[in-house]
Amino acid sequence: MAAARCRVCGVPLGAAPVLAYRNMPGAAQNFPDAAGLANDRGSDLDLHECSECGLIQLACAPVPYYREVIRAAAFSPEMRVFREKQLAEWVDRYQLGGQRILEIGCGKGEYLSLLGAAGVRATGLEFARTAVSHCRRQGLDVVRGFLGRPNQQLPGAPFAGFMSLNFMEHWPKPIDTLRAIRHNLLPGGIGLIEVPNFDMILKEGLYSEFISDHLSYFIRETFTFALQRAGFEVLEAKSVWYDYILSAVVRKRQPTDLSSLKIQQDKIGRTIRAFVDRFPPRSTAVWGAGHQALAALALGGLGSDIRYVVDSAPFKQGKFTPATHIPIVPPARLKEDPVQAIIVIAAGYSDEVARLIRTQHQLTIPVAILRADGLEDA
Repeated sequence: MAAARCRVCGVPLGAAPVLAYRNMPGAAQNFPDAAGLANDRGSDLDLHECSECGLIQLACAPVPYYREVIRAAAFSPEMRVFREKQLAEWVDRYQLGGQRILEIGCGKGEYLSLLGAAGVRATGLEFARTAVSHCRRQGLDVVRGFLGRPNQQLPGAPFAGFMSLNFMEHWPKPIDTLRAIRHNLLPGGIGLIEVPNFDMILKEGLYSEFISDHLSYFIRETFTFALQRAGFEVLEAKSVWYDYILSAVVRKRQPTDLSSLKIQQDKIGRTIRAFVDRFPPRSTAVWGAGHQALAALALGGLGSDIRYVVDSAPFKQGKFTPATHIPIVPPARLKEDPVQAIIVIAAGYSDEVARLIRTQHQLTIPVAILRADGLEDA
């Protein structure tokens, strides 16, 4: 799974790396013993930067154990206090208490137990068999597996939320894994996800932070871009733990509810129809051939009810409105072929047009301006 394209946006990576390290450790785990030294070889790390999304990444294949979370030690007392406070605040702020939360990459349950202590029903997902067995012996609820396919279904899904701590940087296809996580969430599911902070690595010149295990190096912008591309709304993104970690709270993005626009369309349509029906057939004009007017005419089915559309733009005059086929005429037509009423649909120019009708054209007929909430007498 070496990458010829950006792991996040799919753009081809350039042939030349932006930084090359030679004879680096082949992995951060599985140290060679004395008998294995003869076969141990260093690895070359070539870092590439995506020309479009800007993600810094390794193009090499992932380490064999990339689906597993391996922690040399659980956490220090200070880290424990930090995580307990962080998780309690997250659960409280997003009203997750009592709900089912999935930890992606739970290792031996180091943080899964803290997640449960924060007041949720915690389930872990871990690939390493020994780690899964260790968790289960502790009474923790753990599923063995790894989410690598966007529509992959987990037993027990959907979950109300998820947590993944310093694991995303290992994934060879982070968008696929993030989409798989999203697929296993309830509508509006909340996530807490963290990666090493490459902003801090750059700022402090930490040249030794590169390792084959970490395929992607996220700054805040590329981190949030990846999360958004995978279908999450980023509610919060900040650095934590002495700037070493980028921490984001996300929500499963839901389709935008456009029902209010249909309600508004019907309301405005009825209002315009009621106004037009007050006058004899084809005795009403509309002023304005902009896109809002064209849409209102078409959606209102007014093609046979409006005598003409007035517009000051010469390049529109002499033409017809698309779909409704109403003649578009210059303002002088108001005197040559009088109407009994005018509806002004000219967006930000509507008030100015209404004044022109009264002053320059000296018309005393009923004039109505289309506002967001209906027609208003001018």
